[in-house]
Amino acid sequence: MEKIKTRPWDSAEYLKTEEDVTEYFEACLLEGGDDPAFIAQALGVIARARGMTQVARDAGLTREGLYKALSSDGNPSFGTILRVIKALGLQLHATAHA
Repeated sequence: MEKIKTRPWDSAEYLKTEEDVTEYFEACLLEGGDDPAFIAQALGVIARARGMTQVARDAGLTREGLYKALSSDGNPSFGTILRVIKALGLQLHATAHA
């Protein structure tokens, strides 16, 4: 039996347009909006799709600092999250919870 070659799924490879990024982030907020680590990870995926070096520069962070903040072991401050969101060209919006 021939082995099938696989590779890990990387959502960043599919975030090609602004619409892709917006829909992905919105879905992540809806799915895991009460889990800060999940949201930080989602921002990390978007940052990798956009280029970590440029996002870090735009957010006023080092590249290493951005990787650390958005890693599974990271615990970024809310201020860092807001700077990353702004650097990614995204905005947070609020709606009433049903």
